[in-house]
Amino acid sequence: MRKLRLLLFVVAGAIVFFSTRLLWEASDDSKNIVLSPETEERISKLQNEVEKLEKDLGISKKQVEDVYAAAEAKNKGKENDDGDEKNLKKESPIKMGNVKFESDDCNFAKSPSGLNSDVQMIDVYNLLSFENVDGGVWKQGFEINYNMDQWKEKPLKIFVVPHSHNDPGWLKTFELYYQAQTRQILNNILNFLNEDSQRKFIWAEISYLDLWWKEQGEAKRNQMKKLIMSHQLEIVTGGWVMNDEANTFYYAMIDQLIEGHEWLQKNIDPSFVTRDGWAIDPFGHSPTMAYILKRMDFDFMLIQRVHYSVKKYLAQKQNFEFQWRQNWDHSSSTDMFCHMMPFYSYDIPHTCGPDPKICCQFDFRRLPGGGMSCPWRIAPVPITDGNVAERASMLVDQYRKKAQLYKTNSLLIPLGDDFRYDVALGAQRQFSNYEALFRHINNNPEMRAKIQWGTLSDYFKSVQEDMAAGSFPKLSGDFYTYADRESHYWSGYYTSRPFYKNFDRTLESTLRSAEILLSFATRESHHQSKASSFPSASLFDLITGARRNLGLFQHHDAVTGTAKAAVVIDYGNKLLSALNGAHNVIKQSAQFLLAKDKSSFLDSLHFEMGDVREFQDSLQESRTIQISESPQAVYFYNSLEQKRNQVVCLQISDFHAIVKCEKMNPIQSQVNLVWTTPNSVSKDKYEICFPVEVAAFGFQVYYLTKDSGDLWKQYTHPSTVSIYKGTTDIQKPAEFDITSQQGSINIKNDFLSASFSKNQGLIEKLVRREKDSVHIGMQFLTYGTTNAKDRSGAYLFLPDGPARAVQEDATSIRLSSGILVESVVAQLPYVTQTTRLIQSSGLDGFSLHLHNRVDIRETHNFELVMRMNSAIQNSNRVFYTDLNGFQIQRRQTLDKLPLQANFYPMPSMAFIQDNSARLTLLSKQPLGFSSLETGYMEVVLDRRLMQDDSRGLGEGVKDNKITASNFLLLLEHSTLPPNPGQQTLPTQYPSLLAHLSQMRLMHSITNLLLRQPSESSLFMPSLSLANSLPCDVHMLNLRLMNNQKTTTSGLLLHRKGYDCRYPLIQRDECSFSRGKILLGKIFHNSIQSIVATSLSLAKEKEEVIGEDRAVHIDPMEINAYKVTW
Repeated sequence: MRKLRLLLFVVAGAIVFFSTRLLWEASDDSKNIVLSPETEERISKLQNEVEKLEKDLGISKKQVEDVYAAAEAKNKGKENDDGDEKNLKKESPIKMGNVKFESDDCNFAKSPSGLNSDVQMIDVYNLLSFENVDGGVWKQGFEINYNMDQWKEKPLKIFVVPHSHNDPGWLKTFELYYQAQTRQILNNILNFLNEDSQRKFIWAEISYLDLWWKEQGEAKRNQMKKLIMSHQLEIVTGGWVMNDEANTFYYAMIDQLIEGHEWLQKNIDPSFVTRDGWAIDPFGHSPTMAYILKRMDFDFMLIQRVHYSVKKYLAQKQNFEFQWRQNWDHSSSTDMFCHMMPFYSYDIPHTCGPDPKICCQFDFRRLPGGGMSCPWRIAPVPITDGNVAERASMLVDQYRKKAQLYKTNSLLIPLGDDFRYDVALGAQRQFSNYEALFRHINNNPEMRAKIQWGTLSDYFKSVQEDMAAGSFPKLSGDFYTYADRESHYWSGYYTSRPFYKNFDRTLESTLRSAEILLSFATRESHHQSKASSFPSASLFDLITGARRNLGLFQHHDAVTGTAKAAVVIDYGNKLLSALNGAHNVIKQSAQFLLAKDKSSFLDSLHFEMGDVREFQDSLQESRTIQISESPQAVYFYNSLEQKRNQVVCLQISDFHAIVKCEKMNPIQSQVNLVWTTPNSVSKDKYEICFPVEVAAFGFQVYYLTKDSGDLWKQYTHPSTVSIYKGTTDIQKPAEFDITSQQGSINIKNDFLSASFSKNQGLIEKLVRREKDSVHIGMQFLTYGTTNAKDRSGAYLFLPDGPARAVQEDATSIRLSSGILVESVVAQLPYVTQTTRLIQSSGLDGFSLHLHNRVDIRETHNFELVMRMNSAIQNSNRVFYTDLNGFQIQRRQTLDKLPLQANFYPMPSMAFIQDNSARLTLLSKQPLGFSSLETGYMEVVLDRRLMQDDSRGLGEGVKDNKITASNFLLLLEHSTLPPNPGQQTLPTQYPSLLAHLSQMRLMHSITNLLLRQPSESSLFMPSLSLANSLPCDVHMLNLRLMNNQKTTTSGLLLHRKGYDCRYPLIQRDECSFSRGKILLGKIFHNSIQSIVATSLSLAKEKEEVIGEDRAVHIDPMEINAYKVTW
């Protein structure tokens, strides 16, 4: 206390001093007085001392409060150490003080960014008219002319790059494609490249290379290695698949790339790295991919599918090659050199030049008799001595015209298409005819061109030689929404097959949990002399299979929902297999880590998962816990990096149950009826909800036991049900009250309250404590499809006009209220919506929880939309959506674009805002999103289309499932006015509350059940595997690596940028470190070594040394390390 009084005295004195100085400076006399440098230095030092004293004062004040709190607890806690016998609302007063942010962290988001680029895609969209003017032979472009004198001094350098685009599933399954075509493609590549060392080829999909590799003997493997190591066969990108970039979450994007790169280092060469990105088929492109490749130490990347109007704009300015800079980058550290292909497609008719009918004549796979032809009805002809001059002149003319669209004297000519070079004769014709053309062009100087087989790296090396990097424009932004022609916008696939999009996110979260546990368990097994029986090798095989199946689903025809129905089933089975594999890893790793005796833990499997999914097309369900006199142990595992306080709900067989904590003291809980239909409840299943506290990366046990006496009455509280629509004549236990109500429908907790409409049971108003209410009118609406020739399908969204409201009222509305959870359930046409508020001491009490159960299986050309019409005044209909869960992109609804063009991908988050408030929708699954009018937030929930949309799939989307979609709705009020120009910046940042809530939505607490209650004595009641991280740092993964000599894990840490204008109310523990992470302390000083690496873990950099293993992470950055235990 003496120190505290002293601090108060000093700080008070300093305040008086500086107040006096401020008054003096404000006076006229101060204007004429110049302080000496020594005086200014003393004042500056004193300012710094005062700031330090203020910080010490805060710490000392907190220490004093802790002493008082401890003394009070000691006086009151003799009866019950944990305070568990107090009433829940009295024992856990909710802390409402705001977390104090670090000023350095706030400055990052506060500083304007995205303004230091030469080309800002938001500005381009505002500039373009989007008129589809006929450009002649290049329909979406313009006439191109050239002057031969430009190659008078230096001939045009042409690199012809053979490639084959192999979809790991689309019209056929992954395995069927391999058996029918890809196996032979790889065999042909091997044969034709071995024939001539001048021939080149590029390959992208490691998933297919893995299938081929498993079938080969040592001789063919060595031939393939030689071709790859000599760069005659170049691996581009090197991911497990060529991933989609709209729906994917950055965890899975990175993970499938790591899996591919790890395969290459294991099978080709330990030092092998890839340098060039190749993305010719994703339907639009995200800057997140550019960032990921940059941090994986890639030098260059290539993209293709970009809106035709954007391509025309860039072509006119020769800006098809640019340095792609992140909007949030305040410098240039993220600049990634990017080449954009200029024309309609990546096939041969659209890659040699602007005239596809000419280019098609140089696709020698289409020679007569080969089974393929040119749509322009002018067939290719074999190259002979008699026609080579004329054919070469025609081809080089196209090359020269294409070269006018780029700044350098180097020209890239991709030569391939889907599943090309699968027929040996076709491959032979392609190589031999082009080689005849090459000889003529190179032997005739008057053509002023040099042509060769090449790879991407050959081309990019030549580009570097032509021009310095500084000569290329800096471009920021993304390339959504893609249109390939007319008003055909590819915004439908943002939502297509949402059942599997949701499944994907469930698997990602489960796999991440399994990865972290397996790393810790393997570390522990290597440090335990009695733990040699831990099956790390077999579990590593399981997790490898799960990684690869998840990676396969990131393919741009998988997570997108754009494959044939039979292929979708195959993807679903692979997802289910991966989920089951990850569950096995979790169960066995948890059992080992929690076991008191680690030498005998594998006698039998003691744990089972609390949540299960039986079939690939079934929803996840909670396992029913059998309640008996013997306490049933439930272990909760928190895979996140901060301690979690939240309310969990489990399914039990008997509502006469009480919950006990680790010390067997009862805690407060709420039991709810389980409704089987709107008018009936289950007789043998109930829901029990109670608060849990689980350490970061930790386990915590709670017990459920049967009790119907006084303890049950004191601690277990049946919810009450109010029926606003529907019958009250329901058979149920007498302990539950069900009454009919006619009044207003309201739910609340200590932070929020919500009001609902009487006819539909949908939210009307949301009120945040001590703040003004915000009116939020929710509707469900539908879109049809146009009656024109081209109609909506898996890819395209072509609506028949504005959405139409679902007019029918709810058939059932009920309100359930209790001490922990209040909810409103509305049964509407096509959807059952459950809206919950949770009374919690954790972050789950800050948001409105929305759960939709959607069923449109009986509809016809039907798209279901959830729309919220709020009072938020987002001027100019500006809204924000995330890109891959990694960053935020500004959007704006534009009248010059058709309705479907104003929908954008929402992988996990969207928000609208005005000067005082922000409304954020957090989503557990990727879906399409827009804000078509001021205050609107519109989400497409599901789509059922009866026809193909002419993009190659050949069928509609008619395999709809009953689909769950989960959201959190956050209402936040700014504590500061926006900075001037803030609303016009191309990026914004979520609040820290949004970040933390999103992580909790994505990564639910895992619950594990003991098979036999009597087994609980075998296991520790709680366990902390690592210490918590700062609140702005997320452990993206802790991935066990394939290394037999050491136990090494790849550690990925992401420091998030956040907007400090929206406060975080103190509930869960929250600390900050300005990006400094003491990894030694985080991992309990169990680390042998840490080496910083590229993001793919493929390239090692410097070792992290020092006792604490301190590292620094800048805001928004993802850092990667190899951790050896």
